[in-house]
Amino acid sequence: MAAVLSDPALYTFTGGEPPTVAALEARYRRQLAGPGRPDEQWLNWVIKYDDALIGYVQATVIDGTAEIAWVIGTAWQGRGFAKEAAQGLVTWLRAQRIGRIIAHVHPDHTASAAVAAATGLTRTDVLDDGEYLWNTADPA
Repeated sequence: MAAVLSDPALYTFTGGEPPTVAALEARYRRQLAGPGRPDEQWLNWVIKYDDALIGYVQATVIDGTAEIAWVIGTAWQGRGFAKEAAQGLVTWLRAQRIGRIIAHVHPDHTASAAVAAATGLTRTDVLDDGEYLWNTADPA
């Protein structure tokens, strides 16, 4: 994942800069350790294509709400990988009876907005730290 996440273009909409290998190692150690709160769950999956890691999907679940995110390396963008992975994540979360799913998407990030819409999320007018809140409620 270090190679995928080292591309500065990935941070156009989210800000920041590529993490160092040491920072990634520390992040993954924290993720493996978990949140340390009994009411919070961290779910993280890497996406593999042709024996290469190309991105990830993740969810943080608290009190029946999952906040989801996805990242696909620039070399693999535009091929439907984010859509497929995010839809798979949402399907899995629904099977776990998660009642509400949310995501935050930068107003100018049309590709991520399309992914959010494809998962069944709807954009709200709520701006949080410069990103629109997308959400859906449990259809049941």
